[in-house]
Amino acid sequence: MRPRTLALPLALLLPFALSGCGLHSGTEIPEDLVPGSLGQGQPLKGVNLTIASKNFTENVILAEMIGLVWTAAGAHVIDKTNISGSIGARQAIVSGTADAMYEYTGTGWITYLGNTEPITDPQKQWQAVHDADLKNGVTWLPQSRLNDTYALGGNATNIAKYHLKTLSDVAALSHSNPSAVTLCVDNEFAVRDDGLTGMEKAYGMSIPKSNIRTMDAGIVYTTLSAGSACLLGDVYSTDGRIPALGLKVLDDDKHFFPNYNAAPVLPTRTVQRYPQIPALLNPLSAKLDNTVAQSLNGKVDVDGQDPRAVARQWLIDQGFVKPKS
Repeated sequence: MRPRTLALPLALLLPFALSGCGLHSGTEIPEDLVPGSLGQGQPLKGVNLTIASKNFTENVILAEMIGLVWTAAGAHVIDKTNISGSIGARQAIVSGTADAMYEYTGTGWITYLGNTEPITDPQKQWQAVHDADLKNGVTWLPQSRLNDTYALGGNATNIAKYHLKTLSDVAALSHSNPSAVTLCVDNEFAVRDDGLTGMEKAYGMSIPKSNIRTMDAGIVYTTLSAGSACLLGDVYSTDGRIPALGLKVLDDDKHFFPNYNAAPVLPTRTVQRYPQIPALLNPLSAKLDNTVAQSLNGKVDVDGQDPRAVARQWLIDQGFVKPKS
């Protein structure tokens, strides 16, 4: 549901696929942190645990946060991040070969649990996923405010020119001035029910087919930044390239796009065996939102930093952990 990869620095923004299983996959996370506000008394001392993630920047960073908090709490943690595809990462949790990762409520509800209609209220969406997934032996801990969903964005100057703030404004413009609404969209967004077609229907947009260009997801961002080929394009709401390229995101005022709030998921038996884990991860999730995610994702996708190093520094800055002296 989130087909993105770790990216190169801004000068080389075209996406690429990493070979292998991950930058650190299969290795043990160095035990070079001690508790800050999290992990006091090292409640996981001597415990062996494994983290997993999908193969895109944000999900790797979030998984590394889990692993680093656990090491500060005394655990020995194996890094199996950057698994190719949502289904592979999901299977690692269901089978118990991994003990935790961050998953997205919309992905859980639609992709794994087979529902077709998203739930508009984020908390009700989480609760429904939480309750339904227990039968699969999967426990969802409380979600964060980080909502990695689709959005429409564009060059800030162009958006200001047409006084656009919401997707309803885009719909109105598509009727009053059809030639003005030009879209650059990635190939997947163009065909998904929760993408272009559904959005046009939900908002009553009237966009000529000739005004819609499809392209690789990474090129959408750079094209929007240039501001000449397209007024708007599909972006991920937590992507670090949004602030880096000075893009403006419009409000989904009818709440069409599903909620994809990030939450830790674990095999239920892991939570039962180590009931101290939620107290370690809940404060972490409470601090995560789209602004934080954009900043951290940008450090990797724009500046070329290592995901674990980015996660580590953020945890230290928040006072969750401390470097071992």
